[in-house]
Amino acid sequence: MAAIATSANPIEQSFELAAALCDDLTPLVYRRLHAERPETLTMFRTEGSDLVKGAMLSMTIEAILDYSGPRAGKFRMIECEISSHDAYGTPRELFITFFGVIARTLQDVVGDAWTPEMDAEWRKLQAEIEAMVAQAA
Repeated sequence: MAAIATSANPIEQSFELAAALCDDLTPLVYRRLHAERPETLTMFRTEGSDLVKGAMLSMTIEAILDYSGPRAGKFRMIECEISSHDAYGTPRELFITFFGVIARTLQDVVGDAWTPEMDAEWRKLQAEIEAMVAQAA
């Protein structure tokens, strides 16, 4: 049976479809991140890393959904994390990359259910995050 998205928001739709098809995006997102950016392998401590990765992805997803939807406040985490990641020594370009990794992972998971509207909204979101990062400089 095919998964059906109920939201009118294309970004929410992409997450709904992926949730119906995949129990946990965390290993998929980080496998892609580490493959595309091998330097990230050393950015996470060995012990407890899976919990940190899961929490980081969960907070990011909440911020993305709020940013692309009601903007009730959780989206501000993106701005806060720019500074936090600066303090960790994370290159800003890598910070931006993480959002694209999430989008590409979702696209892989949902496969043929990925729509041009989803693609357009994810591209728009990434451009807005790039602008947010540039303004934080």
